[in-house]
Amino acid sequence: MGRWGVILDAGSSGTRVHVYRWLNSARARQDASAHELISLPDIHQKKSYTKKIKPGVSTFGDTPSEVGSYLQPLLDHALSIVPADQVRDTPIFLMATAGVRLLEKMKQNALLGEICAYAQAHTDFSLPDCGLHIQVIPGETEGLYGWIAANYLLGGFDSPDDHKHGKGHHTYGFLDMGGASAQIAFAPNSTEAEKHANDLKLLRMRTLNGESTEYKVFTTTWLGFGVNQARERYVEALKDTYRGTDGEVSHLMMDPCLPSGLTTDLHGTPLENSDGPDPVLVGTGQFKECVARAYPLLDKDAPCEDQPCLLHGQHVPAIDFDVNHFVGVSEYWHTTHEVFEMAHKDAAYDSIAYQKLVKQFCAAEWDEIKSDVEDEKWGSKVDQKTAQEVCFKAAWLINILHDGIGIPKNGLDGPTHGPGYNATKEIATHKGKGFLDPFQAVNKIKDMEVSWTLGKMVLYAAGQIPPSSTTSALPVGFGSNTADGIIPTDFQEAGSNANPVPIDTDDSWSEAAEDLAEKAHSRSTPGFLLFMLILILIGYVFRKRERRLRLYRTFRRTRRPGSPRKGGRSGGFFGASASKLFGGTRGSGGGNYERVLEDGTAASEFELGDLDTGSDDNEYSDSSTSESSRVGRASGLATPRINFESFTQNQNSSYFEPQPTQGIGLGVTGGGSAMDRSGLVVRTESRERLYGVWAGRRSRAGSPTRGKSPLMGALEEV
Repeated sequence: MGRWGVILDAGSSGTRVHVYRWLNSARARQDASAHELISLPDIHQKKSYTKKIKPGVSTFGDTPSEVGSYLQPLLDHALSIVPADQVRDTPIFLMATAGVRLLEKMKQNALLGEICAYAQAHTDFSLPDCGLHIQVIPGETEGLYGWIAANYLLGGFDSPDDHKHGKGHHTYGFLDMGGASAQIAFAPNSTEAEKHANDLKLLRMRTLNGESTEYKVFTTTWLGFGVNQARERYVEALKDTYRGTDGEVSHLMMDPCLPSGLTTDLHGTPLENSDGPDPVLVGTGQFKECVARAYPLLDKDAPCEDQPCLLHGQHVPAIDFDVNHFVGVSEYWHTTHEVFEMAHKDAAYDSIAYQKLVKQFCAAEWDEIKSDVEDEKWGSKVDQKTAQEVCFKAAWLINILHDGIGIPKNGLDGPTHGPGYNATKEIATHKGKGFLDPFQAVNKIKDMEVSWTLGKMVLYAAGQIPPSSTTSALPVGFGSNTADGIIPTDFQEAGSNANPVPIDTDDSWSEAAEDLAEKAHSRSTPGFLLFMLILILIGYVFRKRERRLRLYRTFRRTRRPGSPRKGGRSGGFFGASASKLFGGTRGSGGGNYERVLEDGTAASEFELGDLDTGSDDNEYSDSSTSESSRVGRASGLATPRINFESFTQNQNSSYFEPQPTQGIGLGVTGGGSAMDRSGLVVRTESRERLYGVWAGRRSRAGSPTRGKSPLMGALEEV
């Protein structure tokens, strides 16, 4: 039995829906190997499970009533993927990041309230708690989810013995950078972890066998240190440089971070000439000077009240690059790979080679660069805007990585290793067991995107696994680092459905067809492929209960009375995997999903090919406007009135105030969320009474949409 989850990543430039699938824990345990039993749930995703739209939800801060129609294509896309009979058991989350964090608190609350009310009224997805499912998550939470996703895909959780970095360390650090903020998350070495225990987050998950696993992670965020916000601060600093004694800014400002020959306004719009009255930026293409001018933006001279600090006076425990190896996503990947094609030259980040490429690019004339863009020298995804911005982005990334975080510039030969360190020996010892480079930019590991949304769904799926004993019954989630066995007051649980779909319920025909298609794709025999496709076709034709009954009666009439049933319940044409299509028993088997990057193959098998931004273009979606795709939609009850005065979250007054460790999505305190008190949960409960369920805990066993198959055998003991 497959389980599903839907999460919307509401970023600053757009919103992307991700649909994930995994096996019900009871079903997964049936055929699990010894290693799989001590592993986290096996999350599955396909390229077609994602879809992105622009702009970001923050653009609806002044018109929240319009956000529902904006999100509808994403809801339709999710509904087109999740089987109709499982929609009510599928949780939906929308988590907003830096773009919405910059809105005024009242606008944030209005926007979130409208989103929750719309989703409840227009879909049947499980949404029992607005405060938990529809959030503005702090940067610390975003970083923690990203850390979970990276280590999950790399195998650091499930195969720690294959990822020994020394000093008992087996996890990887995580770096993320968007347009408005940047995050870091890592597990400090044992010495630093003990020294800064109060600064760490306690993360608790549960493996398939029901045992708890705990990690202590440091995570923080720098709001205003994303590439777009950094560029705005850079332009303001440049204006100060060209400001005269009379306070007026010079008309022409030389910008070393723009290609030579490019003239733009202060917002980056290219200009044909500079005759206008407003100040303009004139590119000089001097990358070395660009790096130097971007350096002060790190604000490394800010007072540090809690040593040590990295950027802007924010405390970060000392990083031991002997054991802390970082994965960088988002802008770390785009800025190093979109134009410069590092993936085709070297899988590892080489600061010297990278800076050489950027310097050559930025020194070229703008007309030459435009011509290369038109000729698709860097691929069809690179446009003039990307080429125009990459020089500053590269300079900012280099400053953040090396002068900010302290990533060694020369990889394994850097200054972090002590006397007697043998790089060649270390590489040979760890070959095939992960990478030892201090930094590696990635986009996908195998076929799954390294996204913080995956981390959230891993945590949710782990929370669905029942504990094996009272000692492992502590809740799954995260919060402040407290003594063993004590649940901190700010602990945020995973929010998992405590009553998953019963194991004795058969997979829907669409899930079975998908599994068969995947199995057929893995076989090389054309005859087997044709056989599987025929089964899928038959399953589609006879997916209706009355058609199965008709087929069943036909087969009963053709069998002589008293003749034996050949093959038993799992044999013959309608046995094994085919029985899923016709209501066979749960013993018919269900293909186990293959864990991406299993058993320590790690970064040596990173997929570092061409940048895949197909989701931005929605090239694989044909359901965004289809009414037929909106299966599982509710009756469209009226949107309730929301009492926004009850929301109490604090508003940051500046990009450069250190971010709080508690807030929406990170520190859920007693008394329920503000959204609960506004009346939205009351509405949720009333809807669920109509469905005959309680707080999203639904069982498919009583689903009115599913009939009992005439071919279903007696239930087996589990």
